[in-house]
Amino acid sequence: MIERRTLLEQVEQRLGWSPVVALLGPRQVGKTTLARQFIAKRQTHYFDLENPATLESLQEPMTLLEPLRGLVVLDEAQRVPKLFPLLRVLADRQPLPARFLILGSASPWMMKAVTESLAGRVSFIDVPGLTLAEVGADNMRRLWWRGGFPRAYLAESDSQARQWQEDLERTVLERDLPFVGEKLPAVTMRRFWRMVAHYHGQTWNSSDIARSLGITDKTARHYLDIFATMFQVRLLPPWFENVGKRQVKAPKVYIRDCGMFHALLKLDSFAALENHPKLGASWEGFALEQVLAVTAERDAYFWSTHGGAEVDLIAFGGGQRLGFEFKYGDAPKITKSMQVGLRDLKLDRLFVVYPGNQSFAISEKVEAVSISHLAERLKNPGGSKKK
Repeated sequence: MIERRTLLEQVEQRLGWSPVVALLGPRQVGKTTLARQFIAKRQTHYFDLENPATLESLQEPMTLLEPLRGLVVLDEAQRVPKLFPLLRVLADRQPLPARFLILGSASPWMMKAVTESLAGRVSFIDVPGLTLAEVGADNMRRLWWRGGFPRAYLAESDSQARQWQEDLERTVLERDLPFVGEKLPAVTMRRFWRMVAHYHGQTWNSSDIARSLGITDKTARHYLDIFATMFQVRLLPPWFENVGKRQVKAPKVYIRDCGMFHALLKLDSFAALENHPKLGASWEGFALEQVLAVTAERDAYFWSTHGGAEVDLIAFGGGQRLGFEFKYGDAPKITKSMQVGLRDLKLDRLFVVYPGNQSFAISEKVEAVSISHLAERLKNPGGSKKK
């Protein structure tokens, strides 16, 4: 078990000023474990809404919840949608006798229910997979290959990790999709998910996938939105700048967990990944998730022009505009595309994230950053640092 201290601190901080805190993330990412770590030494009432006995006890939820004091945890809250309007009433009591920690895997109607019923009363915390800052730089290759789902990362062997990933794929397709109201053939959605994996790190093109599956562009985009809502796919939106150039308008797509990405590609070993055409895209997705775990993902974009200039990631923080390039290589160098991005986007600094051990300045505003130094480096992105 890995204690996720930064997330635990966020939960404690948010519960200090918000009556309701929601932990959101994909199935099996560790939300329940995180909640149990947090409540270990606290007066808590815990309800697992996947437990039939708990569901039975919640037939009269107001009668059960209103007398409670302290912290109330509702795990898999999306299974009882009628709870959300009641939580609004309970969260508005003064003085406030109880606060609520709700855990859930996102679905369209759950997010709609939470935002409509608890607007102004709920604080959201997105729970990602394990990060390099949590597992340590020495475990970078293992995290990259297996991904950040705790059970895959902590499995006794790569084969056990892969079996777990394949089981999760089946669970998402055969259980989660019907639960969120999508009555779609699992075989079709499996094909779609694996086709998206081949677009990992590229701009989205609905037409190509729609033709392959014999569906409309609109349907292909709907399928993509479903997987994005369940935190399985990341859609990175484009950034637009008034630079007098034709800019790419479609989002880039990534399989959020690199281990699941490798499983969808049917790669059976790290050696197979090293010889695969998607090696660079795999590194890009892995490094991007590590950056977003530090910078937060609400204001993250990519930028690309039809002339070939591109910045893999643009993030905003501390009044600065930061660019990121992800390069799998031993000696990253400044490229013409980087120079164009620096000039046209007026970037304060551009970081080239690579798998080496050293961090060093490439030019005045461009810095090669070892992924093992990334979390520490981004605490003060405006300063220069050499290792």
